[in-house]
Amino acid sequence: MPMIELKQLEKSYGTVQALKGLSLKVPRGCLYGLLGPNGAGKTTTLRILCTLLAPDSGTVSVAGLDALSDPRAVRLELGYVAQEVAIDKILTGRELLQLQGDLYHLRSSDRDGRIAELIDCLGMQDWIDRRCGTYSGGMRRRIDLASGLLHQPQLLVLDEPTVGLDIESRSAIWQLLRELRAQGTTVLLSSHYLEEVEALADRMAIIDDGRVIAEGTPDQLKQQLGGDRVTLRVKEFSDDREAEQVRQLLQGVDGVRQVVVNRVQGFSLNLVVENEAVVPRLREQLDGAQLPVFALAHSRPSLDDVYLQATGRTLMDAELAVAGQRDSKLERKKAMR
Repeated sequence: MPMIELKQLEKSYGTVQALKGLSLKVPRGCLYGLLGPNGAGKTTTLRILCTLLAPDSGTVSVAGLDALSDPRAVRLELGYVAQEVAIDKILTGRELLQLQGDLYHLRSSDRDGRIAELIDCLGMQDWIDRRCGTYSGGMRRRIDLASGLLHQPQLLVLDEPTVGLDIESRSAIWQLLRELRAQGTTVLLSSHYLEEVEALADRMAIIDDGRVIAEGTPDQLKQQLGGDRVTLRVKEFSDDREAEQVRQLLQGVDGVRQVVVNRVQGFSLNLVVENEAVVPRLREQLDGAQLPVFALAHSRPSLDDVYLQATGRTLMDAELAVAGQRDSKLERKKAMR
């Protein structure tokens, strides 16, 4: 039996459909990564999983329990570390953890012993008795993580746990997650950092537009791509028509499997090719069309390439597109005032 099984989740916020039949299965004892841009549906998925949000339709199973009919039992099995850290600024870190332990009805001796373990594990000895209002971002994230682990859950769910953190804090959290996995805890990690998912995850799923579009181990997903990546830039195009003509020109080169026009970054071109031997053929084709190459980079497959093949855009493009939509909405609201 898997630790998590989500089937055909649907969720809408007014006219915006956040989840569109999302299904996911997470094995026990693994560190599972959810990769996708902001707005893909990751946070909505995690909130439904943690019984903080009800889906419009679909089923949710955690540790063999039905999360929709028995949410109280499910909450005892998991720890949740949300994207936004919310802690009491007046309490000290130790007092905050004691309060958390009391909310879980832990015996005082068990609670205090567990707090001592977490203080040592997360390197909080020097500041645990300071008020939380004085903590840096890294300190706040560590105390939040300790709160989620206090009751020793079978499943730890983290939503963007290292966003905005310094290198030292991120390294400490990565090490803790690896130790938890080694001890048998199932960890579900949501992130839009490619390197984080690739460094930590045993298995992963890529989410885009409310759906799972690819699933497997990081290596499996890159091997399925079956080729290398080439990014190149030619002359500045005046419109989409010219960019599309160049895309079609390169799509016909022997060994080219996919060509995507990157309109967000000045009409550069992202290609998936069989191997490095294709690169000279690309140059020859562009020279013949009198299109000078301004820049060209060749690399081995990455998770961003997997995302590119599945969606037709890079993860950075997706992030920039979401940011642009958000800015447009803000501008419209300002104009209406």
